[in-house]
Amino acid sequence: MNSKTEELLQRTFLFGVNTLKFLNSMPNTIVNKVVIYQLAKSSTSVGANYEESQAAESKDDFIHKIGIVSKEARESKFWLRVLTELLKNEEQKARVKILLEESEQLCKIFTSIKLTSQENKKKK
Repeated sequence: MNSKTEELLQRTFLFGVNTLKFLNSMPNTIVNKVVIYQLAKSSTSVGANYEESQAAESKDDFIHKIGIVSKEARESKFWLRVLTELLKNEEQKARVKILLEESEQLCKIFTSIKLTSQENKKKK
């Protein structure tokens, strides 16, 4: 496994863990429950699906799994944006901003990986 792949595996893992740690600090209100549940699922799915993509059975399978990673990163970005609007505490907003920036970077990275993989498949 190359160093870029290992770095991305670690980044996606930490994105999920750091998101869960943040969510665990949020008050358990009715509105927060919805956001916590959705964001917990999508943020951890980024890393889980990227991990799974490393055992893809074919190029098509890899492209499909990377597409899921990209979608989950986008969904996480959506829920982090919702949180940004709901939060009143500036310290919490600053923590969400860091997570939001990481989700945006992950979206760009995995969209690029998917497009490159699709192009490389067409060339063969």
